[in-house]
Amino acid sequence: MFYKAKYIILEDEVLKDYFMEVEDGVIKSFSKNEPDEYEDLGEIIAPGLVDTHIHGYHGEDIMNAKPGALNIISKGLLETGVTSFLPTTLTDSTERLNEACRVVGEEYKDAEGAKIRGVFLEGPFFTEKYKGAQNDKYMSDPDIEKLKKWKDLSDGLVNKIAIAPEREGVTDFIKKANAMGVYVALGHSDASYDVAIDAVDAGANIFVHTYNGMSGLHHRNPGMVGAAMNSEAISELICDGHHVNPVSANILMNVKGRDHIALITDCMAAGGMAEGDYKLGEYDVIVKDGTARLKEDGNLAGSILKLKDAVKNVVDWDIADVFEAIQMASLIPAKSVGIDDVCGKLKIGYDADFIVLNEDLELKATYIDGNKAWE
Repeated sequence: MFYKAKYIILEDEVLKDYFMEVEDGVIKSFSKNEPDEYEDLGEIIAPGLVDTHIHGYHGEDIMNAKPGALNIISKGLLETGVTSFLPTTLTDSTERLNEACRVVGEEYKDAEGAKIRGVFLEGPFFTEKYKGAQNDKYMSDPDIEKLKKWKDLSDGLVNKIAIAPEREGVTDFIKKANAMGVYVALGHSDASYDVAIDAVDAGANIFVHTYNGMSGLHHRNPGMVGAAMNSEAISELICDGHHVNPVSANILMNVKGRDHIALITDCMAAGGMAEGDYKLGEYDVIVKDGTARLKEDGNLAGSILKLKDAVKNVVDWDIADVFEAIQMASLIPAKSVGIDDVCGKLKIGYDADFIVLNEDLELKATYIDGNKAWE
């Protein structure tokens, strides 16, 4: 099957008026030569988006460990342009984390929508001051044996964990986690600049939802935000217009380069649902006016952002062009956890997981393995 678009976005260039050949669900070629039969998809063919930080969707939450919920999330994400994702946990009891990892490990191969490319453990090794919607009663120093258990229970899927760098034993934990193929992110932390940089030097390579849930940038105390800005680590950003001011997002992009920014959603169960009352872990959440907030204190509790809207937002805010926006929501997050060998780009030999956008960057269709899965 051949598909045509005015623009096809690759990892390092944009093809104009090209044809993309798909055979047996895999990209076979890109060519200017017009085949006998093809489908003209319109304005833009782009790689399927990759969300490496997402807790739930369509009323389902990874932490609920409910049979069948992972598939509901997987199928629902197709309407957001996401074709690969990392189901994401919260700070919780060891037993509940065990169960969440086990259920993902048992069910990920049966997902009918977006593909599960790992598991992100957001916690529980955080600190209290910037806990956000994380439950501090379950926070502790990092424990490599627990990480091994979670990786085993998930059928080896756990490939990312977030910790606060000021906890005890962080350097040793980061090195051992990396040796297990687990990427270490830093967040929900009051760490100083120096402590955060030491963690990066030890092997941590991601800052979790940069600006949110971390010590800020002060001219005498650069903090976690300063460390994010002044390191080679990839910075996650929630570009929903509520978590981070577009000016602040632009500053981070300019300082780090857009090739070091991963757009993520941090979406919770209310994503794709109506306004109203929801749960995030043990917390009651109210969803209203485009935000999800804890009922008890009004703090932001994840988001209800769709990744396709983050792409459109950064272009509409005039802080990224279309090419950069797509890479920040596909290739860069995939690179951050080492899955860019299977997703995050349109390339010969890769699965034909792609999206179709119109000139206003509205999502028209999502394809999995070359087949239209949503429109």
